[in-house]
Amino acid sequence: MLKIGEFSKLSRVSIRMLRHYDDIGLLKPAETDGFTGYRYYREEQLFTIGRITSLKDMGFSLADIIKILDDYDDREKMDAFLSERQKELSKLSRETEYKLMLLDTARKRLRKEQNMSFDVTVKTIPERYAATVHMVVPHYEDENILWGTMMGECRNLVPSDPCLAAAEFLDDEYKEENVEIITWMTVNGTYSDTEHVKFKTLPAVKVASCIIKGSYDQMGEAYATVVSWIKANGYKMNGHMFNIYHVSPAQTQNPDEYVTEACFPVE
Repeated sequence: MLKIGEFSKLSRVSIRMLRHYDDIGLLKPAETDGFTGYRYYREEQLFTIGRITSLKDMGFSLADIIKILDDYDDREKMDAFLSERQKELSKLSRETEYKLMLLDTARKRLRKEQNMSFDVTVKTIPERYAATVHMVVPHYEDENILWGTMMGECRNLVPSDPCLAAAEFLDDEYKEENVEIITWMTVNGTYSDTEHVKFKTLPAVKVASCIIKGSYDQMGEAYATVVSWIKANGYKMNGHMFNIYHVSPAQTQNPDEYVTEACFPVE
């Protein structure tokens, strides 16, 4: 039998934490002296405390560890516990990477003293013949599904010159899932419809628009600028907004080189 101090030293777990484990029922001493209150541990309990420490290092809560220890010798159940934790940490890692990217972008903009101003103009986009795909996708970032469908079903498209490629967002509110989008790309020639790609002559549309140079994290500020300009200059929105991708991820992997035109139909 080991006194609590000896057990603490060998396990590298503080006496305070061992007492806490006792209080919550995670690791009870083998014996407790009823008169002195001294705690004693069996040598084989060093294996148990090692398991507890290992599970803590993996990010399991003490409440979870209490449950896990009951099934520690069941390989299938343990693998299920570990697999689920691995998925949770992978998701957390992706979320952390995204937040780090936002922080890095914000710091770069501060260092460059970038002036976040956007020039708004009113123009008419003329009638145009285009390949279109209309779908509901899980999230906004799944817009690439529509472009992939267009390119997959129509491999011989001849883009017009200049070629306009755009995504129009049809929902009347921001949606966290099941987003309705139309993508279109102007083309030369005539084509037959496929399962998902429909060829249409799109009508001319008057828009208030602005050009965004650089990464898509500026889009919110650009949208706010255009909407405020529309109100201040006596126009009204009369259609779904859309983005024209003059330079997109299809042309460059450098977000600083993106060129996007945010367009709001107006009257």
